[in-house]
Amino acid sequence: MSPNPRIPGRRSLHSPGPTPLPDAVLHAMSAQPMDLGDPRVDANIAACERGLQRLLQTAQADVFFYAANGHGAWEAVVENVAAPGQAVLVPGTGHFSESWAVQTEALGRRVVRTPWREGLPIDVAAVEQALRDDRTHAIQAVFAVHTDTASGVTSAIEPLRRAIDAAGHPALLVADVVASLGAAPFAMDALGVDVAVGASQKGLMCPPGVGFVAVNERAFARAVANPAPRFYWDWVRRRDALSYRKFCGTPPQNLLFGMEAALGLIFDEGLEAVWRRHAQLAGAVQAAVEGWREGGALDFFAADPGCRSVSVTTVTVAPGIDVDALRAVARERFQVAMAGGLGPLHGRAFRIGHLGDCNAAMILGAIAGVEAALLTQGVPLGGGGTGRAVQSLAGR
Repeated sequence: MSPNPRIPGRRSLHSPGPTPLPDAVLHAMSAQPMDLGDPRVDANIAACERGLQRLLQTAQADVFFYAANGHGAWEAVVENVAAPGQAVLVPGTGHFSESWAVQTEALGRRVVRTPWREGLPIDVAAVEQALRDDRTHAIQAVFAVHTDTASGVTSAIEPLRRAIDAAGHPALLVADVVASLGAAPFAMDALGVDVAVGASQKGLMCPPGVGFVAVNERAFARAVANPAPRFYWDWVRRRDALSYRKFCGTPPQNLLFGMEAALGLIFDEGLEAVWRRHAQLAGAVQAAVEGWREGGALDFFAADPGCRSVSVTTVTVAPGIDVDALRAVARERFQVAMAGGLGPLHGRAFRIGHLGDCNAAMILGAIAGVEAALLTQGVPLGGGGTGRAVQSLAGR
């Protein structure tokens, strides 16, 4: 007998990124790359640019791609909107806002933080006060995480725009939509967002490897005036008709083939239908957690139901529960791969992703597999978690 016997079927991937890839995306990526003079290279890039503009609901922003993950796109924002020594404001959302702040400081910029309130969205009043206190307008931009993938909390963007305007502050509004784009509505122009930051591996149903930013004219003008030394990340260099210059070198063609296919799937389904599907799947997971939490050992991290993400649900565990062991049992015995807690939630939580190429049958399988792992590990559960998810999806 083989020491590694084949396991029938497919492992169910329910981390909040990477997410499962549709067959059409896999097939698109299997094509041979082309020479850079082939006009189909430019056509593919243009299709991805237009698709992201449509998904972001922007009629004016330029899209710049990077062969990078979301952290690379973060760095592109920092290098273009603030010079070394200048300041940005990072509202607290948890692990990812703090990671962005630390990365910004590592690049020689100053960071003003507003406090993170565990389980709650961005404190908009604190943001407005910090901007009012900045009487010299030293703060160049507000870096806001729309959905924090670690906490599962979504913060509304529109109140941040109102806070900036109410404070009479010229700071740019930058929104990280890595975990929300393609799962929840996001209207860049209507929200008054100057820069949107995204990546390929979550709601876009693509592999990791492509980060991108959408930049309006106000933010681009800030980059033109910014004396910070930069090359690869530079928006000014990348605003060019030539694909080689758009990518500061060779484009990641096969990843872009996949992205064009994925955007086509999203638009074929219809944006309203995509958002509705994600809300329904999130509702099923949340219904299951409502049942599980009655056992006293599990709970939602997002305290306010209104801020719970449609992309990922973060579930806290009582002291003494080994999250890594739970995840291993779920993955190896029940073939459901979920994520653990990050940063301050390490060892305190697990996360179930429900975004991207996911449907009701897949999410029910994931919920049942997680419930089986919880029972195997002796975690006290309230009754009917999986049954409640079924009832939720059935509209009961």
